Amino acid sequence: MNNMLEKIENQFEMFQILNEEGKVINEDAMPDLSDDDLKELMTRMVYTRILDQRSIALNRQGRLGFYAPTAGQEASMLGSHYAMEKEDFLLPAYRDIPQLIWHGLPLYQAFLFSRGHFHGNQMPEGVNALSPQIIIGAQITQAAGVALGLKRRGEKAVAFTYTGDGGSSQGDFYEGINFAGAYQAPAIFVVQNNQYAISVPVEKQTAARTIAQKAVAAGIPGVQVDGMDVLAVYKVTKDARERAVNGEGPTLIETITFRYGPHTMAGDDPTRYRTKDTENEWERKDPLVRFRKYLESKGLWSEEEENKVIEKAKEDVKAAIKKADETPKQKVTDLISIMYEELPSNLEEQMEEYKVKESK
Repeated sequence: MNNMLEKIENQFEMFQILNEEGKVINEDAMPDLSDDDLKELMTRMVYTRILDQRSIALNRQGRLGFYAPTAGQEASMLGSHYAMEKEDFLLPAYRDIPQLIWHGLPLYQAFLFSRGHFHGNQMPEGVNALSPQIIIGAQITQAAGVALGLKRRGEKAVAFTYTGDGGSSQGDFYEGINFAGAYQAPAIFVVQNNQYAISVPVEKQTAARTIAQKAVAAGIPGVQVDGMDVLAVYKVTKDARERAVNGEGPTLIETITFRYGPHTMAGDDPTRYRTKDTENEWERKDPLVRFRKYLESKGLWSEEEENKVIEKAKEDVKAAIKKADETPKQKVTDLISIMYEELPSNLEEQMEEYKVKESK
């Protein structure tokens, strides 16, 4: 039995295109991306890194509420999202705000989501997405259902969802991938393995050598990819999407990545559960540094271009937080009015009570 398990686990080798020095080590796997596509990917990663830095600063100033840092996971997040089409449906977790923004959510609404304002959860017309899921792993079962709905409607679209390595330890994870596999639903389940979930090392969460191999039990394809390599992430996600729209069912993708900051800004201290040596090791794998080296070798990127992106991100954040500040404050009557099409009697009574209170 051990030999059989080892044979299965050995099939899940990490897929990679760029090494840590930004050199191509898998030429045959290079995705079909134009020079403009490559520059756009770098633009999005740099922009998102600055957005993360500014969001952390705003959180510390008390101008944002809940926030989960994203630095280190840009290649995993944006490489996979770049394989999405506008008609695809996004079901993010709470750390996946960058994908949601690039999918069409205005930045000021992302800030309102962080503050707990209901308008931050109202997707604009044409943005196929649900609000970021706070319950760990719940979006996995939801994605299976959305994917089945897309299939039954005959739409050539895919449901994308994300969770972390901690989310893969939840029951919803197994139920979701099993359901999607049973119905050959067009879904892509991305597990961003950033090694520690909230604070527990992945090797203490599961005896499995990889998370990707858990796809075997659901009867679906699974792949492990270098989550610090944006080209590799894009390639495996693009291939998975093509299979899904061709009726070949779901895929489980495990991206091996790392979050440089705390789990969230709500008091987590990563120095309590990981060492400086570990952090230094992963900083040498920084997805921005790696991809920057690759683009510079092709003459596609410069310090001047990067500075333009940085300034653009700073300006956008400044404008977005100003717009969030100008948004009318959330009231209890707002929440009551959007809960039901027809209010039950108990909420009708509460609505009248709060109307009186809020008028004073």
